[in-house]
Amino acid sequence: MGEVATKKFLAIFQSSGFQSLEAEDLASLKSYSELMKLLPQQKSSRLGLILCAILAIGLLVIVVPVASLVLVHHGYLSDVQILGSFHKETARWFMEEYVDLGFEEESCLMETIESVESLFRPPVDCSVCQNITEVQRVSNISREEFEEKFAYSGTPVVITDGMNDWTAQETYSFEYLKGVYFNESLGLPLDSPQGDCQFFPYRTKFSSLKQVFEMSSKRARLEDGSTPWYVGWSNCHSLIANTLRQHYSQPYFLPPESEASRTDWIFMGSPGYGAPIHIDNVGFPSWQAQIKGTKRWTLEPPPECYMECWDTGSIEVVVHPGEIIVLDTDRWFHQTLIEGDDMSITIGSEYD
Repeated sequence: MGEVATKKFLAIFQSSGFQSLEAEDLASLKSYSELMKLLPQQKSSRLGLILCAILAIGLLVIVVPVASLVLVHHGYLSDVQILGSFHKETARWFMEEYVDLGFEEESCLMETIESVESLFRPPVDCSVCQNITEVQRVSNISREEFEEKFAYSGTPVVITDGMNDWTAQETYSFEYLKGVYFNESLGLPLDSPQGDCQFFPYRTKFSSLKQVFEMSSKRARLEDGSTPWYVGWSNCHSLIANTLRQHYSQPYFLPPESEASRTDWIFMGSPGYGAPIHIDNVGFPSWQAQIKGTKRWTLEPPPECYMECWDTGSIEVVVHPGEIIVLDTDRWFHQTLIEGDDMSITIGSEYD
């Protein structure tokens, strides 16, 4: 008899059920199966079953709603009205209460927790990317044609003559902006990370706009062998805005009824760097003028539109000095990379 069989036999022999059997019962046994029928069966514990049931119910309560939200977000159950409404309300609650952005109060170019908020943001109308495989380049476009084709459709476009009457190209530089922002008579709060404005260090070590402008010209242009850098900020100080706007104006092609945001955005950096892939939350389409340098944009449809926009894929467009890109950054994922040898300086704003 093997070791396992011996242990099993001894366990049965020593059990209280076996000891309670009568001699005549044992004498009549012909097989092991008949013995097992005579032994009283032990009651199995229901604790394991109860725990399994609780776990299964918990998984259903958590997994089913989350899975439904993910499916709606990716467009698979968007026709189910109750699920679509639940997804939108959950997205709004998450963005306003948990992340505390406030849709009605504040706009933000980059989401605070991109990987999480991207899941809970409201789904995009996928017509924005259908049948789009490249970014058109146009010039001398009328306001009426721009409004009809590009202003609110979400179709990205580059206007090649958007700043023909501006003087910003001849005026703006790292040194010029440094002089404007370090003008002591304005008393700007550059010491804090954002002051009264938003400041985006991206993946640099800068914590404030002051640190950016404390760089030497050699450092800013990488002439001392320093690493590339790229930052952005909102130009929300009226005195600074009035100074900078002496050299640019609202692009000629914007619809006459549209109103521009009072806050402009400035992005500046060295070749070899740019903004990582992200999607914004500014509420309106925007334009960005390439004052200095050259910037490559990579656009991607939102994940929920991959089926409808499968032929779109990643779209790349290079914006040169003097050109303006118009893009709904709330609906297109986008990243940028500064190319060439010159520092990039862009300025832009939203319009409604």
